[in-house]
Amino acid sequence: MNCCDTKRYDAVFGARRARADLKRYRKKGPARTTRLLIDALKSVGVQHQTLLDIGGGIGVIPNELLAAGAESAVQVDAAEAFVEAAREEAARQGNAGRVQFLRGDFVALAGETEAADIVTLDRVICCYPNMEQLVTTSLARARRSYGIVIPRERRLTKAVRMGINLVFRIGRNPFRFYVHSPRDIEALVTRAGFARDFVSETQIWRVVVFTRAGPTPAR
Repeated sequence: MNCCDTKRYDAVFGARRARADLKRYRKKGPARTTRLLIDALKSVGVQHQTLLDIGGGIGVIPNELLAAGAESAVQVDAAEAFVEAAREEAARQGNAGRVQFLRGDFVALAGETEAADIVTLDRVICCYPNMEQLVTTSLARARRSYGIVIPRERRLTKAVRMGINLVFRIGRNPFRFYVHSPRDIEALVTRAGFARDFVSETQIWRVVVFTRAGPTPAR
């Protein structure tokens, strides 16, 4: 499977889903795990920080952190409908001039992005076949904090993965849902010089925020 092929994302994350996610967010606010991630980042501190949100969907994290005092954000998403929805939501919240949008595979676009104080991947690593490539590339852009939401490695999650992927196979859709090892992911993060600062789990998801253990690189 070509990691840089965005068509498989458009087939799953289309306009109908983007509109539904926008409606839900405007009515109820961030989803539970996204709220956990946002609150954990706020507790570390987001004032005057820059954000790189990978797989940002409709733009929840950029808008919430900008409202909490972040300086600016870059959002990367592979699905065209979600980039357009995020652009609309940023404008609605008065953040159009503070968020830059890039559409495509982050690994392929990494050279077009600068380092940010905060890097987030909210339920994104599970959509990417090459976990190590995505994690190491995104870590290279994180100066201070690194926040992720990933599936827990347990029987329930693996059963969910099998069911989701069966539906995709029947529909001849190349998209797949992955349950990469949380231990392997976190080992990559800690080897890059980050220490775990926050962790919370639901039945399916694991929310983790890491902060750089040593001095933060200068901007």
